[in-house]
Amino acid sequence: MAGNIKVVVCKSSDEVAQKAAGMFIEQVRNKPTSVLGFATGSTPEKTYAEIAKLSKAEKVSFAKTISFNLDEYWGLDGDHDQSYRFFMNDKLFKSIDIRPWNAHVLNGKAKFPEVECRAYEDQILSVGGVDLWVLGIGNNGHIAFNEPGSPVDSRTRLVSLTQSTIDANSDGRFFKDPAEVPRCALSTGIGTIRDARRLVLLATGAKKADAIAKAVDGAFTPDVPASLLQDHPDCTFILDADAASKLKK
Repeated sequence: MAGNIKVVVCKSSDEVAQKAAGMFIEQVRNKPTSVLGFATGSTPEKTYAEIAKLSKAEKVSFAKTISFNLDEYWGLDGDHDQSYRFFMNDKLFKSIDIRPWNAHVLNGKAKFPEVECRAYEDQILSVGGVDLWVLGIGNNGHIAFNEPGSPVDSRTRLVSLTQSTIDANSDGRFFKDPAEVPRCALSTGIGTIRDARRLVLLATGAKKADAIAKAVDGAFTPDVPASLLQDHPDCTFILDADAASKLKK
């Protein structure tokens, strides 16, 4: 395997969620003022449900934590049911005691996106950086909305989505009409993600196997954005057996 990435292979997506949620609960228990990074999409949903359950069962409070999300669709208000603000409120924030003003998501309706993105970077720096950030991975190896070709030192910015990403969001799970899928997004950069002290990337299902194999065993290249995590000092990929099926033994 290339680089420093630690790979944990689980028997099921439920076990992936349990292990990932355990990392977040441990982080907050050990440092109640933790700065957390969150992702959206179908993969982390089980993890967020598990975090909420463990938080309640083990009496771990998120009241002093601060969070930042990876991205937001450009043009969608936070009340839109496909916005990532809406997703986070629905899947996690309403179920834990994080303070709403400490849960940061990029503003998809910001009048000046460059100003919004710069301010987001400044907010992360002002609280000392992210302690633990959870990531997903796209079928083409993208992380957040950093599509293939994104520079390793890229920062939060307005990006155009590739057709493959637009197609992936047009399958009925998210947007029923492909014409409704936004063509741009505000996304944290790969450099921003790499600044986090710890990273955990989750992947489940056979559709992610090729991207995982390229990210872990392939070259360190912007052509596979997730491969740019290979030299991170503390990065763990938590996978189910299907997602891990094409890794070198």
